[in-house]
Amino acid sequence: MSKKITGAEYPLAKIFSSDFDYEIPPYQRPYAWTFEQVGELFDDLYDFYCHEKEDSYFLGSIVLIKSENHPHSQVIDGQQRLTTLTLMIAALTSLLSGEDREECFSYIQEPGKKLQGISAKPRLALRLRDRDFFARTVQKLDFDGLAHLDSAQLENESQKNIRANAIFLLNKLRGSFSSQEALIQFGMFLMTRCFLVVVSTPSQQSAFRVFSVLNNRGLDLLPSDIIKAEAIGKIAEGKRASFNDRWEGIEVDLGRDGLNDLLGFIRMIYAKSKSKRALLEEFKEHVLAKVATAEELIDNVIEPYANAYMDAKFANYEASENAGNINLLFNWLNRIDNSDWIPVAICYLVKHSKESKAVLRFLTKLERLAAQMHICSANINQRIDRHAKVLVEISTSDSTELASLELTSPEKEAFINAINGDVYTLTARRRNYLILRLDSFVTDGAASYNHNILTIEHVLPQTVNPGSEWAVWFPDILSRLQWEHKLANLVPLTQSRNSYASNFDFERKKSAYFCGRSGVTSFALTSQVLQEKEWTQQVLASRQERLVSICKQNWDL
Repeated sequence: MSKKITGAEYPLAKIFSSDFDYEIPPYQRPYAWTFEQVGELFDDLYDFYCHEKEDSYFLGSIVLIKSENHPHSQVIDGQQRLTTLTLMIAALTSLLSGEDREECFSYIQEPGKKLQGISAKPRLALRLRDRDFFARTVQKLDFDGLAHLDSAQLENESQKNIRANAIFLLNKLRGSFSSQEALIQFGMFLMTRCFLVVVSTPSQQSAFRVFSVLNNRGLDLLPSDIIKAEAIGKIAEGKRASFNDRWEGIEVDLGRDGLNDLLGFIRMIYAKSKSKRALLEEFKEHVLAKVATAEELIDNVIEPYANAYMDAKFANYEASENAGNINLLFNWLNRIDNSDWIPVAICYLVKHSKESKAVLRFLTKLERLAAQMHICSANINQRIDRHAKVLVEISTSDSTELASLELTSPEKEAFINAINGDVYTLTARRRNYLILRLDSFVTDGAASYNHNILTIEHVLPQTVNPGSEWAVWFPDILSRLQWEHKLANLVPLTQSRNSYASNFDFERKKSAYFCGRSGVTSFALTSQVLQEKEWTQQVLASRQERLVSICKQNWDL
């Protein structure tokens, strides 16, 4: 089959002819134009019609998946215009009578040609959810019925927009043209002097590439839209609506971007390697090629992984035991500055979600691994390679215990060195994670950390004024530098940084700054500092040893 891209300019008489049989694929967005867009289009057309007696009016372009010499056309871009133009032609037709009405109606409904094997049917088929509504109202010219419908009882926004715009255009035409002859003249203008550029290709990939280039509205279709189209299109018609509803339910729960992310995670689960090409291409290669049917894709892949993803992403795991601790771990994992852990988590959940004790043990070790790579600044290649080893073991072993999740001796050593090092020099996301996680260890995980503002403050200030008690406790600049950025000298605060207060002497700093406006602190680590009477090198050394030991114990280092 030729995959060449063709483009040609056609008048609406050709656009709405037997040469094209338009279908809006189920993955397309609903009809969304309102009075604003429809009113602007009508006013532009009417103004041009009144003042330009010879020139042609350009309506823009549409992008189709269409084989040469075959009328069936999947609309990739242009459904809003095609739907609105159909509404306008239908409204105009409904105001005509006799042969004029019959001729105009042929642009809405293919009358059929038995000798050419062409069936009578509407020229434009909307998305499945709106197709019947559009066909039995607009395409049957039942504008009276539309007017009497209660908008509040319609199924969705798309149908509400169709009803409102149909009535709007009918009233516009009635108000603008006082006779059937005037309506006919305007109809002739629409059909012969209004043009669309049709860009078509039989290749789906080419069509979406053209769409991405032409579309400047920021509404590019995502790979999830295309994968859905292929999957739903392969399901038998009797089952298609049910599977389409399930897919759309998942999309509502996750959002379009969330669903697209999920497909990327599924690709990682199957490929177990870093993506090298576009998601659509790799999903077809690694996932679709290994799934026998479209029903199996939805039943055994999309739906179960979507459920696991929602448990992980929204900390929504449910079980009679251990659910609270499991969701706490999910909350911590979601604080990490990457999502590379998610494929591992959802792959394990799909396989072992009913075994809550195993899930708790698994997530405890996954959080440790993810935290180690996060705090030790592992790059994306290192993270993906490390997680891929865990995915291989999940896929090949029925055991709930995974040796690949254990930290190696070098990983443990690097982790301890990072915890015992100059923590403040880490990026904000990394040091915040370490300090808040440590605080949770001190409080046995009971504290909540949903603060709008979080700052990490030095107890021993970075600038020591001569003559201050800090200068007495730390007379040697090298001793100050040794402790300045260490874990023991850092405390979390839920207030903006106060540069002036940060240089107060210890007692004043505790009461005026570390306690905050309420006189108390939200953090166990900060409370510990408030209990100290002085802040010397000995205090810091003891505190550092204790805090590092707590991390080693809780992360099993």
